[in-house]
Amino acid sequence: MTTEPLKFAYWVPNVSGGLVVSTIEQRTNHSPEYNIDLAQAAEHVGFDYALTQVRYLASYGADAQHESVSFSLALLAATERLKVIAAVHPGQWPPHILAKLAATAQATTGNRLALNVVSGWFKQEYTNLGLDWLEHEERYRRSEEFIEVLRGLWAEEGFTYRGDFYRTRDVTFRPQPTLQPEIFQGGNSTSARAMAARLSDWYFMNGNTLDGVNEQIADVAAQAITHAHDVRFALNGFAVVRDSEAEAQAVVEEIIAKADVEKVHGFGESVKQAGQATRDKKGMWANSEFRDLVQYNDGFRTGLIGTPEQVARRIVEYKKAGVNLLLLGFLHIREEVERFGQQVIPLVRELEADLAAKAGRDDDLVEVTG
Repeated sequence: MTTEPLKFAYWVPNVSGGLVVSTIEQRTNHSPEYNIDLAQAAEHVGFDYALTQVRYLASYGADAQHESVSFSLALLAATERLKVIAAVHPGQWPPHILAKLAATAQATTGNRLALNVVSGWFKQEYTNLGLDWLEHEERYRRSEEFIEVLRGLWAEEGFTYRGDFYRTRDVTFRPQPTLQPEIFQGGNSTSARAMAARLSDWYFMNGNTLDGVNEQIADVAAQAITHAHDVRFALNGFAVVRDSEAEAQAVVEEIIAKADVEKVHGFGESVKQAGQATRDKKGMWANSEFRDLVQYNDGFRTGLIGTPEQVARRIVEYKKAGVNLLLLGFLHIREEVERFGQQVIPLVRELEADLAAKAGRDDDLVEVTG
């Protein structure tokens, strides 16, 4: 377990439709004005990161979309401390363009831009846009090269790269960022885990149980050791914090009861095809059931449902398992981000302090008895 305070992030609603595929009321808005206010509120109540979504075409309720990188820059300009993670797809961004943009963004925002490199699952989006669609393993090979080119352009003089997907010759970009953007990456597949263990700063996990999270962290961390690489772990969760556990559970059941069945099934077919395309049939959403898919990234499975005290204690259990950052979705985003920051984050900090104090006492005891 890390001794650093757990980081908190929230999903930016830069696409329409909210964060659950349901006809239940979702008090949210994808407008820039709403999101700037949300980012400022989130920063004020203790959130560390925000993640902008990437979508170019309408799908599963997201009928309107703002582009992730430009939207992230707007949020960074409106805040002082918050880091913003812009989701990007290799195959849609040339790495040299993104590298130059990101270096400039670091200089203008106090080094607060991060990137989430998404290898991709939405085949129709690529094919409709006339872009090359690669099979699963090739998508991850391309993503690895994409990250290697970004980092080479950010750090090296006369950078030359000869890959299967990207090539450069004797390139020097100036100014290079004084602090490179953090690289996030998700995926449950064997290839995704191996990529994180070799290359990424952060490994995003879909929502999962404690047992599932323990397994993923143990696997990726063990692989990272063999590469002498330090990777941190981020977990998705959908938080429903109410005055009683029964009230919170009732909200979740209402979300699922009002699920847009056709859209959920459509989403499920698309993402499961992506998981089943792996060699070992192991990937994101490969084992997700209907109720899991109502929240895009299996957020209900993390179990952040209950009173502030219940949710805070469960969060700390995930920290004990090795989670460094919690990425949160909410039903009524603006008001629930504020409530979570006011009622849950302080309790997490108290529990973290208790854990640190206990660890200190245990260390003292070992020193005395040793």
